[in-house]
Amino acid sequence: MRVDAFDFELPNERIALRPARPRDAARMLVVDGGAMVDAGVGDLPQWLRPGDCLVFNDTRVIPAQLEGRRGDAKIGATLHKRIDLRRWQAFVRNAKRLRVGESVDFGAGVEAVAEERLADGSFILAFAGDEPVEVLLERAGTMPLPPYIAGKRATDEDDRSDYQTMFAREDGAVAAPTAALHFTPGLLAALAAAGVASETLTLHVGAGTFLPVKADDTEDHVMHAEWGRIEADTAARLNAVRAAGGRVIAVGTTSLRLLESAAEDDGTIAPFAGDTAIFITPGYRFRAIDGLMTNFHLPRSTLFMLVSALMGLDVMQSAYAHAIGEGYRFYSYGDASLLLPKR
Repeated sequence: MRVDAFDFELPNERIALRPARPRDAARMLVVDGGAMVDAGVGDLPQWLRPGDCLVFNDTRVIPAQLEGRRGDAKIGATLHKRIDLRRWQAFVRNAKRLRVGESVDFGAGVEAVAEERLADGSFILAFAGDEPVEVLLERAGTMPLPPYIAGKRATDEDDRSDYQTMFAREDGAVAAPTAALHFTPGLLAALAAAGVASETLTLHVGAGTFLPVKADDTEDHVMHAEWGRIEADTAARLNAVRAAGGRVIAVGTTSLRLLESAAEDDGTIAPFAGDTAIFITPGYRFRAIDGLMTNFHLPRSTLFMLVSALMGLDVMQSAYAHAIGEGYRFYSYGDASLLLPKR
C-alpha cells in the first residue's frame, strides 16, 4: 500500500509534552467495531469482561541517549539494540564526523569505539572498561524521549519516572511501551476485582520505533529487529484464556507485535525468545490477540499502519479525526484508545 494513505493532519497543540496526573486520569477513546465512545482510562474495567486478559510489556527504559565528542566534533548516540555485554547497535547523530575505529568520549568516564558501520548507517559501539554498560549509562546517559517531545523541551528528572511503566523490570528498552504508562496499582486492582487477568512479556523497544517511514510503498519499508521473550508458562496461561472464551487484549503495540510473532497459524501462542521484525499492515490476519489498548500514533508511521490493519483504515482515520476534534492528547505522553475489532 502507498504510505501516504496513512497520512493525516495533526495540530501541533495536540502533542502531549507531559503525562496525565494521576496516570489513569487520561482519556480513552473506545472504538468497538465501528462505534466510538469517549471514556477514560479509569473506565477500562467496564469495557472488559471477566475472563479477559491484559498483556503488558515489562521492559525497562534505560538512559540510552548519549552526547559526546570525537575530537572537536559533537557526536550524539541513541542506543538501539544490545549485541552483547559491551556492544550496542546505535543510531548516531553527526555520523559523517565518525569513522570506524575512532573513539567517542561521552563524559563521566564513559567511552566507546565505533567498531563497525552497518548498511543502514547505524554503528556498533563497543564500550570501554569493565563496568556493566547499564552502570555507564546511568552515569552519562539521559532518557531517550521521542523527538517530538525532546524537540520542544529539555529532558528532566521527572522523565526518569514518567517515562517508565509500573511493570518495568527488564533493562533494555530505548523507548517506553507507552500504553502501559496509563496504569496504576489502583487500576490494576480494579481490573482484578472485575475478573480481568494480567500477564507480562518482554520486548526491548528499540530506537527504530522513532524512525520515519521514508519509502513510498509499505512493501519497501524495512523494520529494525527488536529482541523479545515470552515464557512457556505465560504462553500456556494465555492459550488457556482463549480456550475458556476470554479475550487476549494487548496493552501496547509492542506486546501485540511480540504475541503475533509467537503465534502459530491456529492462533496458539508458543514460547518465544529472539528477534522480531514483524511489520503489520492492512491485510494481515491477526492470530494471537482480540483487542489492543494503545496511544495515538504519528501520521505515516508503522504503528498507525498496525492499528489500521486491526480495525480498518477508514475506521481509524475516522477515529483519529474524532480524537483531534475532541481535543485528545497524542503520542507517548498522550491519551489512550481501546480498539476492539469485530470478530
